[in-house]
Amino acid sequence: MVDNSKIRVVVGMSGGVDSSVSALLLKQQGYDVVGVFMKNWDDTDDAGVCTATEDYEDVKKVADKIGIPYYSINFEKEYWHRVFEYFLNEYKKGRTPNPDVMCNSQIKFKSFLEFAMDLDADYIAMGHYAKTVKDANGVTHMMRPKDGNKDQTYFLSQLNQDQIKKVIFPLANLTKPQVREIALANGLATAKKKDSTGICFIGERNFRKFLSEFLPAKSGKMVTPDGKVVGEHAGLMYYTIGQRQGLGLGSTKESTDPWFVVGKDLKKNELIVEQGYDSPLLYASRLKASDMSFFTGKPDHDFEMHCSAKFRYRQCDIGVTVKYHAADNTADVYFDEPARAVTPGQALVLYNGEECLGGGNIDAAYQEDKQLQLV
Repeated sequence: MVDNSKIRVVVGMSGGVDSSVSALLLKQQGYDVVGVFMKNWDDTDDAGVCTATEDYEDVKKVADKIGIPYYSINFEKEYWHRVFEYFLNEYKKGRTPNPDVMCNSQIKFKSFLEFAMDLDADYIAMGHYAKTVKDANGVTHMMRPKDGNKDQTYFLSQLNQDQIKKVIFPLANLTKPQVREIALANGLATAKKKDSTGICFIGERNFRKFLSEFLPAKSGKMVTPDGKVVGEHAGLMYYTIGQRQGLGLGSTKESTDPWFVVGKDLKKNELIVEQGYDSPLLYASRLKASDMSFFTGKPDHDFEMHCSAKFRYRQCDIGVTVKYHAADNTADVYFDEPARAVTPGQALVLYNGEECLGGGNIDAAYQEDKQLQLV
């Protein structure tokens, strides 16, 4: 039997069931486990309740039950500068960012990893559903987990080799129901706790209200692609490409089809909308991505490959041809079939079968040589 007692694993514990079970399993496997609660945001809600305080109480209960030491660390300053300012700047540009991807690469697997190393950690762990394997050359690869429904490789896609080689994913071969069962069987306080949803720093609050506290909203015209005014928008930052809900537009004499956001004219402050799910303006033949990141290391040469990709979470994989440019670390990505609602600011994630290769940030979508959406 392997003796893990001299291997220290520092577990980022959120107060949820997934990270609780991760800590439990590592303890059962004989590791020297330390629990750490990260406070990344002052999340007092409208009722004056700080959910972080409640979550930390759950961490303490679980840690005491398992029999591990625990600490709390505050990364609010780092989160503000590395994640939240990026989030706001993207919205100012009319894009739709994914702060969870940035939070993983900059906070959970950077600031937290550095903190864990100061605690003499050999590895870190959290409650993510992902998997890693090491090849014969000692290179660590990111793989999809057993539970495809909970697969979080999309959100981990911008980590690097130095980060993932220091991570253990205890939930790699478990499904969410199995994780709940383990928590119940071991009497963990978080066994029946509801999963958190949405962007961590917004929580259950109204998105528009939250965003307006940090960015001034400027209302403007909703127009069709040919310039006909059909309504008024509350601020371009509140809308995303392909959005149907919340437009407040009804049917017309010509069509009863619903309206969709198909573009934004930033100079005129106009939201471009069109009726019909299959509006040609929603379909791209290719995209441009920047800040590419690959788990096995940054390529030093241009290359072309066929693989699959996602450009939103829970999307089915789609076939793509990637042309990578080493000089500026960008990629042109060509879709096998036209792709709907490719959204600047979101993450592009690449896969080869069960392996997640890495990803980048979507800068622009095109129909052949014509740029879509952001004018």
